[in-house]
Amino acid sequence: MKVRSKYITVYICLGVALLLLFCGGLLYGAVRIPIRSVLEILAGTFEGRQTWVQIVMQSRLPQTITALFAGASLAVSGLLLQTLFKNPLAGPSILGISDGAYLGVALVMIYFSFNTYLSTILAAFVGASVVLLIIIGFSRKVRNSVMLLIIGIMVGYLASSIISILNYHASPDKVHQFVLWGMGDFTGVSMEKLPWFVIFAACGLLGSIFLIKPLNALLLGESYAANLGVRIRRIRVAILLCTGILTAATTAFCGPISFIGLAVPHIARLLLGTSNHKQLLPITLLAGACVALLCNMLTVVPGSNSILPLNAITPIIGAPVIIYVIVNRRNIQYFN
Repeated sequence: MKVRSKYITVYICLGVALLLLFCGGLLYGAVRIPIRSVLEILAGTFEGRQTWVQIVMQSRLPQTITALFAGASLAVSGLLLQTLFKNPLAGPSILGISDGAYLGVALVMIYFSFNTYLSTILAAFVGASVVLLIIIGFSRKVRNSVMLLIIGIMVGYLASSIISILNYHASPDKVHQFVLWGMGDFTGVSMEKLPWFVIFAACGLLGSIFLIKPLNALLLGESYAANLGVRIRRIRVAILLCTGILTAATTAFCGPISFIGLAVPHIARLLLGTSNHKQLLPITLLAGACVALLCNMLTVVPGSNSILPLNAITPIIGAPVIIYVIVNRRNIQYFN
């Protein structure tokens, strides 16, 4: 009963925080817009400056929704991978899926002339999908999850090596453009493109919910889970597929975003004190959305029109969490 009351308290607190941060994303920005005007713009009754309408409806609203779904997607994918590999330092980039998306975008931006937003998204999806298929192919032959993790890391190294070679032979202006994309950004998704991102993210998140029972079984060990009737290889492929969809969609639309997928599952575990995914997964989803919304607000420099790179903000929150996990790992029971 005590555990349940703690879960409800954390759930309510995160829900309130999510609502406040979402509203803060709509109200806070380089341009100061009164709260009443923002509410009227959202209600469709505003008759004042049209530039304010454009800022709220075409910039802040899609940016805030994008941050919400991106944070939830990365956090849940990190949780899935940490449970699958029983490794607290596993994250969305650990299997090379992000590096595959990175490589696809590098090819389009650096070596092809049809460099458009749509081509960038497609290239990221293709690159991530190729790496995901490679990992799934190996998962059918490699039974040991640790060995599969090492294979994923090696695939990521190969992709990073190819990217370095491409950058070395590219022109400075294209390298600069590619580097800017690699800093991560929630502002690149317009209202027209937002539904596509939400659909992909929602599919991955919904799929992860159906994996709650197998994930709890995996906490007991693969042998024990198999005795309970869990088809290990099939569940492993399902976890990798959900992770691939969530990571590929977020990377394609927002660029590579660091630390959220790695740190947020630990924040959720510390808040709950349990590894039961029935409670842990929803809390991780909410915490990821909250952290992403907070990082999105922190990118805005007060009193200035400049925006800080997203990946300059996420380590400020993520790095202390990971250091704490490493230092106190013996005193924290994660996978029991």
